[in-house]
Amino acid sequence: MRTTLGNLPPRQHLPVADAAPAEGVGGAAATPVLDVVIPVHNEENDLAPCVRRLHAHLSGTFPYPFRITVADNASTDLTPLVAAELAAQLPEVTSFRLEQKGRGRALRTVWTASDAPVLAYMDVDLSTDLNALLPLVAPLISGHSDLAIGSRLARSSRVVRGAKREFISRSYNIILRGSLAARFSDAQCGFKAIRGDVAQRLLPMVEDTGWFFDTEMLVVAERAGLRIHEVPVDWVDDPDSSVDIVRTALDDLRGVWRVGRALATGRLALDRLRRPFGDDPRDRDLSGVPVGLARQLVGFCVVGALSTLVYLALFSLFRLGTGSQGANALALLLSALGNTAANRRLTFGVRGRDRAMRHQAQGLVVFAIGLALTSGSLAALHTATASPSHGSELAVLVAANLAATVLRFLLFRAWVFPDPAGPAAAAAPSPGSPAAAPAPGPDATRHGSAPAAPGTAPDARPYGDAPGTYDPGPAAASRGPAPGAPAADPSGAAPGASPYRTPPRAGAYGDTSHGTADGVHAPDRGVPNPSDRSPR
Repeated sequence: MRTTLGNLPPRQHLPVADAAPAEGVGGAAATPVLDVVIPVHNEENDLAPCVRRLHAHLSGTFPYPFRITVADNASTDLTPLVAAELAAQLPEVTSFRLEQKGRGRALRTVWTASDAPVLAYMDVDLSTDLNALLPLVAPLISGHSDLAIGSRLARSSRVVRGAKREFISRSYNIILRGSLAARFSDAQCGFKAIRGDVAQRLLPMVEDTGWFFDTEMLVVAERAGLRIHEVPVDWVDDPDSSVDIVRTALDDLRGVWRVGRALATGRLALDRLRRPFGDDPRDRDLSGVPVGLARQLVGFCVVGALSTLVYLALFSLFRLGTGSQGANALALLLSALGNTAANRRLTFGVRGRDRAMRHQAQGLVVFAIGLALTSGSLAALHTATASPSHGSELAVLVAANLAATVLRFLLFRAWVFPDPAGPAAAAAPSPGSPAAAPAPGPDATRHGSAPAAPGTAPDARPYGDAPGTYDPGPAAASRGPAPGAPAADPSGAAPGASPYRTPPRAGAYGDTSHGTADGVHAPDRGVPNPSDRSPR
């Protein structure tokens, strides 16, 4: 279902107030601008040198308040004690303990709970040169981009690693480009960042909790139209890495199949991530041109040109076994079905299955008008010439199709896919409206803090049950959520529901959630305490 009101605020530079000194009013710790998460599992030897090196780098080069969060996911060695000791010694470091494994699970839990406007993560081995960290997060701080990734496959990257890993990495990215039409160059470099407001909407749509988490997040973000910034990095392979390459590769291939199937069937509600109309410079008003018309014309022309080529090929094929009228009708019918589906998604931005049959039925009415024009043209040609050549028939059909195309666009725009924006646009929530963020679940315990109270029932969602709907009305938009209120899922889905438009099913870890075996689905978070430096 098409969503005309964006669920993300317009991109803008972080307020200057967020770049306050590390010590706020009255000596209280300021809310960090950047929260760097280091997911670890049994890394008692490497953790302390990594955190101290990262802390020294940020203290000396990063101009904003920062936080380093050690996300320990089910370590069985001394990693939790090392993390707690670092948190006690370094004021910008906190530790976070999860009782179940999974890098994706650790990132989702900590990122969802964090109050920082920019979130990042890096691998504990610090294979990536830290000089790329500021260029990584700068486009997010400025508001230029929504996500940022380090790329080992960019032309200017300098990488030291073995031939085996190089081959696997490049082969995997070729698979992504061929199967999921991914345009980013490196999905698995452990050096990424995301804006906090984007993470609150994007992460509930990511199902994987393991190594495929990065890839799924990037594919969903790219398909939803979010901007991904790439930074060439200097990267040195860690020869002591404990990653099981074969198992990880198989899990990634299964993830590619799952996400590709969800995208192909329209079960992934990508319209939740639309930004407000006007944030894209292509949405600017043109003198004498209705809003959005220029972009729709370009999309319609591209789809129309491809449809015409398909139509002519089908007509020539069917003409071999039947008369010109029958070949014209069959070719026009098949090309019209494809044309309506393509324009529905690409030109007019309608996704999902809602009202798809109605749109196809209306498209068939438009097809009937086109059939009348083309058939009438053929009849006129045969009346004027007893035995016209095949080339003459094609020329007449091209001219008739041009007239039918103009009429089809007008009918599509005004009748089949009318733009409901207008009065509804006034109901859009203000870009600066506060939004409460969730907190860690009962399985996650932060060092020095008590776990969340058990048995807390999630609040009901205020926007109904239909995926993709978001219309709180002017009053709700003006007042915003109450302090401490849960952030509303724009999809209208129940808390913990899978982002896919199907009933919950067992995930890879035996759960019925969207990939968290512990059932954590971003519980509610209240207003952050400025004096508390730990992400909530």
